[in-house]
Amino acid sequence: MKTLTKLMTGAAVLLSAQAATAEELTVGYFLEWPMPFLAAKADGAYEEALGMDVNWVSFETGTAMSAAMASGDVQISVSQGVPPFVVAASAGQPLQVIDVAVSYSENDNCVVATELEIDKDSAGELAGKKVAVPIGTAAHYGFLRQMDHFGVDLSSLTVVDMPPTDGAAALAQGEVDFACGYGGGLTRMKEHGNVLLTGAEKEELGILVFDVTTAPSDFIVENEALVSTFLSVTAAANAEWNETQSPEMLEKIATESGMTVEATEASISTFTFPSIEEQLSEKWLGGSAQNFMKGVADVFVEAGSIDSALESYEGSVNTGPLMAAQ
Repeated sequence: MKTLTKLMTGAAVLLSAQAATAEELTVGYFLEWPMPFLAAKADGAYEEALGMDVNWVSFETGTAMSAAMASGDVQISVSQGVPPFVVAASAGQPLQVIDVAVSYSENDNCVVATELEIDKDSAGELAGKKVAVPIGTAAHYGFLRQMDHFGVDLSSLTVVDMPPTDGAAALAQGEVDFACGYGGGLTRMKEHGNVLLTGAEKEELGILVFDVTTAPSDFIVENEALVSTFLSVTAAANAEWNETQSPEMLEKIATESGMTVEATEASISTFTFPSIEEQLSEKWLGGSAQNFMKGVADVFVEAGSIDSALESYEGSVNTGPLMAAQ
């Protein structure tokens, strides 16, 4: 825990240098979505570094996170999907990205029922079928891009808005022909079907899949030191996991995720957690992420999912706290 202790000490100095206006913090996150920050959550590292109570609230979708931040019930959301963030930002909600939480092209996909015997070479046969999709999420964007790639007319499909866990149940019961999702829901979908494209194949098509940590822009401005401290603890947990992947850390992550150790290990092995330096590079928050957001927004506009896109998503990213954490 040397890295964590060192970073937390620096974060505490930063926080004391600028008094935070918040008295307690409420953070949104996902269950069945194993990430290193959960070990720091279990250890009380955030409370120790911030010097305040931290309330953790679990969500099923990134769109629900946006709503909770809009109402003021949640101040920071960890691992919000880029598409639900883009939907909110495009609608004028004053949210900003403050870090890249995780990259996971293998852990977000569409699964076709086994009995249909449809694969990437016969994906055109999906026309006219029924699909479960969590609308406005990363899985929704991936679904749109894949259908476009395979030439499947969206108007021919019956699209049902379902969170991944419900989509998995619907696929298992034969209520839908295919389903799209992530996390534990995707794992259960795969028990009853097959993916059309691997993560690597999706990346070849430019379908990136990553989540971000987000917060209301006014909260970031008023509490920049607090936000930097929060990101420091997260970065330290990521660094420790990237270096050790220790059984002790894995067990804490599993417990906090509400998963078995085996399922956690299988899931987290498909995740990558970029360092602060990597996040600030051109590949991520240095420009590519903003361009990707614009691409997501344009696809959603074309699909009729949102009314309009912003001209640019440069203002939707605030690297100030992350640079201070560095």
